[in-house]
Amino acid sequence: MKKWGVLSLLFVLLLTLAGCESIERTLRGDDYVNQQIAASSSQAEKEKATKELHTALKAKASSFPQLTDTVSKNEAEILMTTSLGDITIKLFPKYAPLAVENFLTHAKEGYYDNLTFHRVINNFIIQSGDPNGDGTGGKSIWKGKDKSIDSGNGFKNEISPYLYNIRGSLAMANRGENTNGSQFYINQNSTNNASTLKTNQYPKAIIDAYKKGGNPDLDGQYTVFGQVISGMDVVDKIAQVETDDSNKPKTDVTIKTIKILKDYQFD
Repeated sequence: MKKWGVLSLLFVLLLTLAGCESIERTLRGDDYVNQQIAASSSQAEKEKATKELHTALKAKASSFPQLTDTVSKNEAEILMTTSLGDITIKLFPKYAPLAVENFLTHAKEGYYDNLTFHRVINNFIIQSGDPNGDGTGGKSIWKGKDKSIDSGNGFKNEISPYLYNIRGSLAMANRGENTNGSQFYINQNSTNNASTLKTNQYPKAIIDAYKKGGNPDLDGQYTVFGQVISGMDVVDKIAQVETDDSNKPKTDVTIKTIKILKDYQFD
């Protein structure tokens, strides 16, 4: 236990020195349900979150939009062209409207064009979306518009029991709760860690999905708002590039453009 504690401390210190938005493995996956409920501020919200979570635990696989490549009417689809290839991603405005609108607006305005993947950790995540290129920058489209959404430090987390940090998922990076700006990451880990998850805490369909990889320790802390449906080979290629001591690629890997293939519609 002492050795693990020292290693964990060194890992956190490395992230801090790197100046990146931290994505620390601080939550156990089996704490997810309790973390979801605790994140709700009012009693009414807690009761609603509890009900949604227990409904999700009983839901069929078709209820989880990450588990299909089909893009429905109320989902968006984008093509991210990188210097190492194309990645196609679908987005989930039904469950994460703030994050999706933020991402799509930035994409349409060219905000992400030519930005680097400034943080790459093989068998963990690839991260981008910072105009400073070092993990210290970026802002949301909501800043200055509505303080109830973005207080100036970033916009609210949107945590859903129907979205998880499975392999290929797209999520907002942050510096803590409700500090979302423009940075995002894609979960690249391919290790089967489903055995660490409890059946009374995670839907069976999601436990099965985690057999293909992902980072359940991140669940409950970061807004998942999309899923790669084509181009995971490119995500893996990016994750495997040579990096320096700050997890920054020694040779720049960039987002050339992000094209909106399909915008979403609600009835």
